[in-house]
Amino acid sequence: MCWRRGRWLVVIAALVLVTGCGATIPRDPDGTLDDVRRSGVLRAGASPAVGWVELGDGRPAGLEPDLVESYADDLGVRVEWVVAGEEHLVTMLEDGSIDVAVGGFTKDNAWVKKVALLRPYVETKAGERTEAHVMMVPMGENAWQSALERWLDRQEVVAP
Repeated sequence: MCWRRGRWLVVIAALVLVTGCGATIPRDPDGTLDDVRRSGVLRAGASPAVGWVELGDGRPAGLEPDLVESYADDLGVRVEWVVAGEEHLVTMLEDGSIDVAVGGFTKDNAWVKKVALLRPYVETKAGERTEAHVMMVPMGENAWQSALERWLDRQEVVAP
């Protein structure tokens, strides 16, 4: 009987520690999701990629910019765009200058050790292989990543 009480005490102590700290999971150590909501601005980076991100009138267009703009609308914020090459966008994600990057990226991209990749939201065929497309976000900003992934899960995305 005593061992059961001891086990319950351990479970209760663990619950108190998890809930008592006021921490929510998933977390954003740098507060990306809260910052976007508070500032009213989603800072997005775009790298040109045929069919995915096109440049025209100084503002990115195409499937992925449309998705980012729709997500921003859902959050009630506006998008500020930066157009740059992939390497520069990755650096900007690392230093917190942007919140998301798009550019026809696939889950097999070279930046996987520097930034976080969203779950694939659409797949395309490239010859015999399947490419799973992703967006990139800052590493460790899990609440931000989860919120964007959940939103993308509700969209009916059709590849270009």
